[in-house]
Amino acid sequence: MPNGNYVDGSFWFYGPNKGAAIFFFIAYAVSTIIHFWQCYRHKYFKITALFFACGCLFSIGYGLRVYGAFGHYSDLVPYILSVCLIAVSPPLLELANYHILGRVLAYVPYLSPVNPDRVLATFGFISLIVELLNGLGASFVSNPEGQNIKTGAVLMKASLSLQLLVIVSFLSLGAYFHYQCAKSGLAGVRNIKHPLTALYISSGLVMARTIYRTIEYFGSEGVDWHQLDDFANISPIIRYESYFLIFEATLMLTNMWMWNILHPHRYLPADATMYLARDGRTEVKGTGWQDKRHFLISLMDPLDVAGMIRGRKRQVDEIQQTEGVSNRGYEMV
Repeated sequence: MPNGNYVDGSFWFYGPNKGAAIFFFIAYAVSTIIHFWQCYRHKYFKITALFFACGCLFSIGYGLRVYGAFGHYSDLVPYILSVCLIAVSPPLLELANYHILGRVLAYVPYLSPVNPDRVLATFGFISLIVELLNGLGASFVSNPEGQNIKTGAVLMKASLSLQLLVIVSFLSLGAYFHYQCAKSGLAGVRNIKHPLTALYISSGLVMARTIYRTIEYFGSEGVDWHQLDDFANISPIIRYESYFLIFEATLMLTNMWMWNILHPHRYLPADATMYLARDGRTEVKGTGWQDKRHFLISLMDPLDVAGMIRGRKRQVDEIQQTEGVSNRGYEMV
């Protein structure tokens, strides 16, 4: 509620705004439908299917929030499902970012600091841990009738802290690759510049949302949810819905719609064996990055630190190209 007071019997603390809940439900649903059409139309499911999956989770989550907004404040199951679905979706959006960065690195394999195929696997493995902590923590925290609220808060804090660390590492990898492209005169190529810019924006949005959630859960520490008489001890982030609507709903909706507008199919070929020649204008078909190490070794050591210590050079094949050459002829912009 606008006054920040507790609504009697509400698991949300306040009464969710009806208009806002309906707006975000519709906005997420429309974005999800567009993502499905883009995946189907451009045969891009392998790269961007996670956007469609996240959209489905967001849409269901906000649909349940609409249900709660119309006086069903004390219905526990819809509340728990809504909180959990909305909470687990942003890490999946970041996982989609990992996949897209891997595709960008594969598009310019001779400048990639890591095996592009292992970007998704390595960051995805860490994201799996984040999702497990996130999902379990959210289920505990969202159930005020349970006995594991404090445990859930600890799990959520660990999940959010780890997520922040992963995002920083991811952005550092993207920035280093961008620097290598700039040194080679390729940073201005639209098929490199625009996906990287979108990745920076998307990761920045997820990071801002994660910081908000981290502050929220740290701010809820020590609150006795069974005794809500003294509102002064409860963080305004919890008492006022506007924080959620701005730093959760709006930021993630912006993320979803940004990828609708800057969809990777506009810049990156669906065929992972197509990559950009050094002239920055021609796409060629070849074997790309060659990593003969065992999958588990490359997963745990994507930078091949062990190989660099032993003086082993990475195997990026630019010689074995097929005769098929794309004439898309991207100009420097």
